[in-house]
Amino acid sequence: MTRPDGRQNDQLRPISFVPNVAPHATGSVLVSFGNTKVICSATIEEDVPRWMRAQRVEGGWLTAEYSMLPYSTLERKPRDISRGKIDGRSSEIQRLIGRALRACIDLKKIGQRTIWIDCDVLQADGGTRTASVTGGCVAMAIALNKLFGEGKMKHLPVVKLVAAVSAGVYQGVPVLDLNYPEDKDASVDFNVVMTEALEFVEVQGSGEEAVFSGEEMSAMLDLARKGVSEIVTMQKVAILTADRAAPADLASLMGAFGAPKN
Repeated sequence: MTRPDGRQNDQLRPISFVPNVAPHATGSVLVSFGNTKVICSATIEEDVPRWMRAQRVEGGWLTAEYSMLPYSTLERKPRDISRGKIDGRSSEIQRLIGRALRACIDLKKIGQRTIWIDCDVLQADGGTRTASVTGGCVAMAIALNKLFGEGKMKHLPVVKLVAAVSAGVYQGVPVLDLNYPEDKDASVDFNVVMTEALEFVEVQGSGEEAVFSGEEMSAMLDLARKGVSEIVTMQKVAILTADRAAPADLASLMGAFGAPKN
């Protein structure tokens, strides 16, 4: 079996993080998984949802929104607003992002605040949900580090980083981090969210008009563990260097749309 881009079955696509791409957000990053590119931002609002105020729930909240820009796919994708409602796939993905990121922070430590995570897909080539979870975590951590540095929080609320990656069975072989040609033709597709301690947060998996064995599932989860372990290392570098990185200018963004870099 030869993968379309020549990678080994356990090899991630080139991954990069460009921080500070949205200067009005509290934290932001452009994350690239190969040719999949997503801008993830974290904006912190000094308020909590009405239901939390009504129930007098201690602490704050985190929620996420996800969208694919019309030109992110080969054929133009109509905006949700043109249909008058968000489509089912986008709704499911933004719920996944919210669940994943709430699993890695102590909401009581953020105070009476709401963290808004916005993930906008600029270019889709498979794995937009896993890239959104991964980049959303980086944007969130950058934003919370900023508030902590400004003395607006007594304690950092991030307990563990989370990252996500896909795995699947392509031409009979378990592979890691599927791009679009592989995702389109895979007989089995898994999306795995894990903490930096390699604990599972969520596993989404199904056969595409096919079945899979316990051995294949174990192989895919092993690949996901390997991938998440490598991704978390890159996340930490991006978070630690973000406060020293100048806001990304047009040249930086254009460079990010060139050949992906590790």
